[in-house]
Amino acid sequence: MSLLIKEIEKAQNNKTAIGHFNISNLEMFKGVLAGAMNLSPEGKTPVIIGLSESERKYIGTEETVGFVQKLRTETNYPVFINADHCKTYESAEEAVQAGFDSVVIDNSKLSLNENIEATKRTTAILKGIKFDILVEGEMGFIGGSSKLLDQIPSEVQVTEDTITKALDAKRFAEETGIDMLSPAVGNLHGVLKNFLNPRLNMERIKEIAEAVNIPLVLHGGSGVAKEDIQEAVKSGMSVVHFSTDLRVAFRKGLIELVEDYFPNNPNEVAPYKYLTIAVKAVEEVVTQKLELLN
Repeated sequence: MSLLIKEIEKAQNNKTAIGHFNISNLEMFKGVLAGAMNLSPEGKTPVIIGLSESERKYIGTEETVGFVQKLRTETNYPVFINADHCKTYESAEEAVQAGFDSVVIDNSKLSLNENIEATKRTTAILKGIKFDILVEGEMGFIGGSSKLLDQIPSEVQVTEDTITKALDAKRFAEETGIDMLSPAVGNLHGVLKNFLNPRLNMERIKEIAEAVNIPLVLHGGSGVAKEDIQEAVKSGMSVVHFSTDLRVAFRKGLIELVEDYFPNNPNEVAPYKYLTIAVKAVEEVVTQKLELLN
């Protein structure tokens, strides 16, 4: 049994959740780790580092895995790495071969039957490569990217009739052989600029949690009301993803650099000094999110 699934099962039993934080560069990774250590320097607050296909391409797949694994080995801190939203088998296989702890197979745009068949096929092959790899399947399309939104994308459905149904989730989990399930329960990727994201359907979360025998994962945690995040965890979510909020924080840190730091420090040219402002902004957000989950 992998160390990650042990941590997730522990969160399940304690009605807490593990924070999953997507990063776009290694500065954001430093911010995530610092935010986690604010709560637990001794390593009692595990975190999952997420990289989408684009983020992996920018940072480097093997480079990031090496960085995370080295840190985990040297410090014994429970930090893990997840290949988020693998849209093809080749993408998922690359992550498994590189040493990721888990992968998300994203066939959420397909019909239920097509999603089950594609996810089942990919899961079986990945388990053959690495038997203890954690595979997450995704049901229901909740948007394609982590960004600021003027409105809910037209292709994203968040009504009670269109979100994931418990019986479908049960069938999906049983037939695909996945280890974790990410359902659509009113959540969406990205953050609405002028108002909070839609409310999560707590009753549906509870129904799905009772119907399946595997941990549930909430994608699109950014922009969701704090009370909804906490209630979703109590209702059965064991991992919660955050991305857009971290990107916004990092960008605000860069804006502060341009508007305040550089005018007052015109001769400073060392990135490792001035980028700490953006890293600190990410750190603060991560600490706040982890307090919600624990």
